[in-house]
Amino acid sequence: MTIPGWLWIATIAGLLALLAFDFWLVSRNPRDPSLKESAAWVSFYVALAVLFGIGVMTLGGSRYGGEFFAGWITEYSLSIDNLFIFVLIMTRFSVPRQYRQKVLLIGIVLALIMRGVFIALGAGMVARFNWIFYIFGAFLLYTAWKLIKDNGGEEEFSENAALRTVRRVLPTSPDYHGAAMTTRIDGRRVVTPMLIVMVAIGTTDLLFAVDSIPAIFGLTKEPYLVFTANAFALMGLRQLFFLIGGLLDRLIYLSKGLAIVLAFIGAKLILEALHHQGVHWVPTIPITVSLLVIVGTLTITAVASLLKSRQQARADNEVSATDEAEVP
Repeated sequence: MTIPGWLWIATIAGLLALLAFDFWLVSRNPRDPSLKESAAWVSFYVALAVLFGIGVMTLGGSRYGGEFFAGWITEYSLSIDNLFIFVLIMTRFSVPRQYRQKVLLIGIVLALIMRGVFIALGAGMVARFNWIFYIFGAFLLYTAWKLIKDNGGEEEFSENAALRTVRRVLPTSPDYHGAAMTTRIDGRRVVTPMLIVMVAIGTTDLLFAVDSIPAIFGLTKEPYLVFTANAFALMGLRQLFFLIGGLLDRLIYLSKGLAIVLAFIGAKLILEALHHQGVHWVPTIPITVSLLVIVGTLTITAVASLLKSRQQARADNEVSATDEAEVP
């Protein structure tokens, strides 16, 4: 798949225009968006990604269109899982509700920039060293095993090295000063917790990319598709945070579903690496099968999670009603 330079420029310019418009909306009216507003924006970004995928399928063929959709769905699902950590970060730093949109948006921009660098490095390695598939595949299998071993338990947010460095090097004020990232205290310029939270969001999402970038390289080797799938997965993340914030606790089997997806992609990568090394008897998995496995696994995971949550809520209500009846 040959992508001309002008298409790269046009794609990046279009994404930057969307981000600039999003930033203008947040700056104009900093607040928690309503459920209706969040649903409208998430629907818009999903529709935009679907139209982009249809365009790839029309111009590049069904193979590349399938690779984009498989990569986008996988990255989007991993992004939903990442929202658990975003909730913990917001709580950990006591971010005022009216500024959560700005924190998320700038954190996502930082993550998109850093992922672009990561993708460029990964694409170069994939192009030069086929054996890197073994490393990517093994890492994804390890990540899947770790997700299952943790049993989907609630993760704790811990400050990463980048965040600790910022705290140590830059003087930080203890309180927020509106949406400002820096302020003056006693004539001295200091950074505010607003900047610290943005660094936390951006660098934490970069750590998530250690899982997601190898995963999408297991579905497509095209840097353009890897980048655009990641970009579309991140674009609606701010609105998705407010839309499903209350739903996250109900997706109790999400980690299990993601573990199955990552394990499948890891095995697919190792099989492809063996095939490239001349072991032609090993099967290769077509993108249509990959897409069906990913969509099917995540659909079953979501339905099972919601049914289990509903069953648990009904049981809790029955216990509560019984306790109330026993009170004299």
